[in-house]
Amino acid sequence: MNQDRKNETMNDINRIAINTGGGDAPGLNAVIHAAVHAARNHDWEIFGIRDGFDGLLHPENYPDGGLIKLTRPLVRNIAHLGGTILGTSNYGNPFKLRVPQPDGSFREIDRSDELVRCFREHRLDALISVGGDGSLSIARDLNEKGLRVIGVPKTIDNDLESTMTTFGFDTAVSFATECIDRLHFTAESHRRVMVVEVMGRYAGWIALHAGIAGRTDAILIPEFPYDIAKVAAHVKRKTAGRDRQYSIVVVAEGAKPVGGGVTLKEAAHAGQVERLGGVGEIVAGQLRELTGKETRAVVLGHLLRGGQPTSLDRSLGLVFGSAAVRALVEGHDGVMVAVNPPRIDYVPLKVATANLKLVAADDYGVMTARTLDISFGD
Repeated sequence: MNQDRKNETMNDINRIAINTGGGDAPGLNAVIHAAVHAARNHDWEIFGIRDGFDGLLHPENYPDGGLIKLTRPLVRNIAHLGGTILGTSNYGNPFKLRVPQPDGSFREIDRSDELVRCFREHRLDALISVGGDGSLSIARDLNEKGLRVIGVPKTIDNDLESTMTTFGFDTAVSFATECIDRLHFTAESHRRVMVVEVMGRYAGWIALHAGIAGRTDAILIPEFPYDIAKVAAHVKRKTAGRDRQYSIVVVAEGAKPVGGGVTLKEAAHAGQVERLGGVGEIVAGQLRELTGKETRAVVLGHLLRGGQPTSLDRSLGLVFGSAAVRALVEGHDGVMVAVNPPRIDYVPLKVATANLKLVAADDYGVMTARTLDISFGD
């Protein structure tokens, strides 16, 4: 980009906004910290939108009006903290906002045009949208309505195809591994089979990496439908000797049996995605019946989202936040920041949200697990 074009772009920006949408992930506050410091280096004002887009669409619900001016002192000591100081929402799609009805049901309304007007009224020249595939799809659609947008990928599931990794993933894997490590002791004491259900939605990255690091006997992930009889046979073989009479099985929440579908806590409705969960209990019950061994299920769930980010996720958050501002400086629009070492790439949002990144059969993690005699039940 030539210097004249760069200067023209910078002169066109005075005030930007940042929001965090969808599920929280360790490292979000590091993104905010870096974006604020980078923006202030260019004398741009930067504002945080409360709870996804709710701060703009429902300012009456916030004492500060839903839009908070972010300053260096305000974000100085937040990079190491979990969660997000701006709040977040899984129900904030401005194209499909849920409105409660007298009968207890919901109907959907489109407030996206109103949201764009709010940006104009507040003289916000650009948005840094931090989110997963759902939030970035919303960002893409807002960009098509004329809003200048830079996306930052955020998901503990690590399932966005255009970036090598996302912040929050390392923290989730590290905690899941710690939990599995602890379960080895109690499983061995009682000679039990322990089934550990982890998050990940339709991708098995958390289960795969935590399963390998935690020395589990089986890893069940969405990409490889499992045969429970094969899993049971593997567990029986691994626990047949006197030296090891317990077993650990990690199950991704989106894992499904051969010929079956995912297990749901709640079906999709009123613009909301389906909620996965419960497969761990099902697998535990089946293994109890097929192996005759005492079996317990543990669901880690939202524990994987909580806590302080690891040093890697903290660093990634700072990389993503600073790169998002740099993208605006360089004149980019409608792109997602992607980390593909040694490069920072700017990928069109249409491309970044087109496909999920799934575990492949020839992935090095899969090959490692199979070499270590870890079963996928396939």
